[in-house]
Amino acid sequence: MHDTVMSRDDSQQAAQDAASSGQYLSLRLGKEEYAIDILGVQEIRSYEEPTRMVNAPHFVKGVINLRGVIVPIVDLRLKLELEKVEYNEFTVVIILNVQGSIIGAVVDSVSDVVTLNRKAISPAPQFQSTIDERFITGLANVGDRMLIVMNMDTLMSNAEMGIVQQALPV
Repeated sequence: MHDTVMSRDDSQQAAQDAASSGQYLSLRLGKEEYAIDILGVQEIRSYEEPTRMVNAPHFVKGVINLRGVIVPIVDLRLKLELEKVEYNEFTVVIILNVQGSIIGAVVDSVSDVVTLNRKAISPAPQFQSTIDERFITGLANVGDRMLIVMNMDTLMSNAEMGIVQQALPV
């Protein structure tokens, strides 16, 4: 009877651990590795030159037609005010669903999917930095790698992107 109770406690602990962890897609911008919640990722595509848009913010490269949906493509390096880089064969676009809007994010490369316990994500120290701290959830160690966990809902929100929501007919 005692063993059964232990097993039930162990399974409850395992369920709690699973509930408090999540999967993240790791990506690279320059020399830094970032992680984003995989639940917001719809797909990963190779980079293709988007159609330029007049009056778009400098970090919006343009738009693509993705199976009938017009998707703005954002260069995350430019959005985060990092140094510009030439695109190469590793450059990809991560198609994200951010608060119901579909947005593409250009990154240098993607690495893998990692599972992070939410308790293992430490708050990032506050420095005078080009990256606004609202966009950073925290830092996480995965083996010998340090990942900067990004808050894509804030970074790619309509207000942050300068996108005005249009009223759609019902």
